Amino acid sequence: MESARVTYTVRLSPRPTARIAISLRDDGVILDGSISEPGEFDGAPISRYEWSLRPNDLVKSDEAAFSSQPGRVTPIPKVDGEYLVSLTITDEMERRDTASSTFVVDQGQVRIVDTVRERAAWTEGATVYGVVVRNAGPHGYQSVIDRLDDLADLGIAAIWLAPVNVTTPGDFGYGVVDYFDLRPEYGTLDDFRHLVQQAHARNIRVLMDVVPNHTSSEHPYYRDADRHGPASPHYGFYDRDSERNTTHYFSWTHLPNLDFDNPEVRRFMTEALMYWVRELDVDGFRVDVAWGIKQRRPDFWPEFSAEFHRVKPDGLLIAEASARDPYYVTNGFDSAYDWTDELGVWAWTDIFSGETPIPTGIARTLANREGGGHNPNSFTFRFLNNNDTGPRFITTHGVDLYRVASAMLLTLPGLPCVYTGDEVGAEFEPYADPGPIDWTDHHDLRPHFRTLIHLRRTLAGLRSNHWTVLDVEPADQLFGYVRHEADGASPVLVLLNFSPDHHDAAIELGNHSAAFSGSTSLFDRYTETTLTLDIVSTADCHDELARHPPRSGIEAPDVPAAPYPAGPGCRTGARHDCPGKRRQRQSASDGPPKRCDSLTIPIDPWGIRILVPEREPR
Repeated sequence: MESARVTYTVRLSPRPTARIAISLRDDGVILDGSISEPGEFDGAPISRYEWSLRPNDLVKSDEAAFSSQPGRVTPIPKVDGEYLVSLTITDEMERRDTASSTFVVDQGQVRIVDTVRERAAWTEGATVYGVVVRNAGPHGYQSVIDRLDDLADLGIAAIWLAPVNVTTPGDFGYGVVDYFDLRPEYGTLDDFRHLVQQAHARNIRVLMDVVPNHTSSEHPYYRDADRHGPASPHYGFYDRDSERNTTHYFSWTHLPNLDFDNPEVRRFMTEALMYWVRELDVDGFRVDVAWGIKQRRPDFWPEFSAEFHRVKPDGLLIAEASARDPYYVTNGFDSAYDWTDELGVWAWTDIFSGETPIPTGIARTLANREGGGHNPNSFTFRFLNNNDTGPRFITTHGVDLYRVASAMLLTLPGLPCVYTGDEVGAEFEPYADPGPIDWTDHHDLRPHFRTLIHLRRTLAGLRSNHWTVLDVEPADQLFGYVRHEADGASPVLVLLNFSPDHHDAAIELGNHSAAFSGSTSLFDRYTETTLTLDIVSTADCHDELARHPPRSGIEAPDVPAAPYPAGPGCRTGARHDCPGKRRQRQSASDGPPKRCDSLTIPIDPWGIRILVPEREPR
C-alpha cells in the first residue's frame, strides 16, 4: 500500500564564491582570484582556479592577452575595447562557481570598470525590444526564435521577455508561483536555453521580467503560511502589518508582499534570480515593482546588484520605478522608467493629451529644469508602448503622430524600448489579447524603425546621453534638439514636426552654431538627402556673435559651450542667416534680423529630419 505523497522543500546546494581583483601596473594587468571564498556551509577548501574568456563574442576579447595563472601580470591588449575575463573555482567537494570582471583599454591605457555604477559599453546606442511570448506566435519560445532574424535586422540589442516564470492559469505573469521554473505553455527549460543561445548567436542579449516584490497567493510558501500560521517555516517570508495581516500594494490582494527584512527572503530571492543568470546565461532583468522593495528595504538593491555584477558584469538591470529618483542609478540599476514622480504615471501622458501644444509639453516634461525633469545621470527607459499602456499609441493617436513620436523616442537620450509589434503598427492590448498578433506591416513602418534604430547605433551623437534643446519657431508645432557627445562633438540636429502643415523652421543653434557654420551642406540621415547651404559673402559672423551672444537652449548641465564660429560663412536658403546681408534687404518694419547662430530648414507635414553637418557637398 502506497503512503501519501510528501513534498520536501530543501535549501540550495552550498558552493564556493569566486571573486576577482583587478589591479594595474605599468607593464600590464594583474588578475587575482585569491580573494575567492570557500562555501559557507562546510568551508571546503578551493582546489582549482581556471581563468578564461567569455565563450561568446558579445564582448571584445583577445585570447592571447590573458594568462591562466592567477596573480600573474598579463600584457595590456593592443586593441582598444571592453575586455571580460572569467574565473571558475572548484572546491574539494567538486562544487564550482564562476565570476567575471571587466576592464577597458582606451588608447593603450587600462581602466578598471566599476560594474555596479557604470553601464556596459554595449548599452550605448542600444534599443530594447519588449517581447510578449504569447503574442509573438502560437509556438511559445520557438515563435520568438523565429522572429530573431527580423529583430537582428532591425538592430535590436536586447529582448525583454514578459514574465515567463510559472504563474496561475490565465495570468499575464506577475503572480509567480515558482521562481525556478517556466510556464509550460511556452516550452521547456531546454527550449528556453535554446532561445537564449539563438539570441546570443545574433548578438542579442536576453532580459527576463522578474517579480521579486511579491508572490502569488497561490505560491506554495504563501499557502503553507496561510494554512499553518506562525507554525509555518514560511510565515516570516511575508511582510505583515501590526495586526499580522500580509501587506500588498493597490488592490493587489492576491499578490502579498515579501518581507525583505528577513535575511532568508533576501537570500532566497537573490538565488532565484541568479539561477537564470548562472544556469541559462540570461543577461539581465526588468524588475517589476522595484520601487516597493526600495520603500521597505532600500539596502537590498545594492546588495543584489553587487552579486549580479559579480557574475554578469556586462549585464543590464532595469527598475520599474521613476528615473526621476536618483536612488536607482546610484544603487546598482542601469536604468529606470520614464515616469513622473507619481507611481506608474507615464511622463509622456500629458504631452499627447491635447491640453497643450505637443512641443510645449515635451520641453516641460523632458527638460532638466528646476528639478522638474529626470536626474541628469539617469539612463531613462523610454517607451511609447509597454504592457501597462493599454491600447497601442497608434490606435489612440493615429499613424502620422506615431511616426513622429517614435522618431523622438529613438533619438532622445536614454534607453528606448520598442514593444511587441510596434515596428509594424500592431494594434492590441497585452493584458486583454492572449493570442498571436497580426504581423502585417499595414503602414510600411518597419523601414522607419529600422532606419532610426541603425542611426542610433552608428551616430556617436545619438549613442551618447547628452542633448541640448533648441529654440525653434513655430514653437507650438515643431520641436528640435541637438544630440552630441559630452564635449559637444559629433552633433546631430533632430527636427520634428508635430503638425499636418509644412514649415520653414527657424532654429537658434546657440552654443552649437560653430559645429554647423563651417558646413557647406547638411545631410539628412533619415531621408538620405542633402540640404545645400548657399554661401553669401558678408560680414564676419564671429564679430556679430561677439556683439550679440546666442541664447542657449535647454542644456544638460555638464555640456561645455562650443566656440563661436570664426570668419565669414553666413548662409541663405536652408541657411545660417547673415546679419549684415539681412540688414541690406530688411526694413525696420521687418523686425530684428536673424543672427548667424540661426538656421532655417524646411520640413514637411509630420516631418522628421536628422541632420549632420557636411564639410563638402556630396
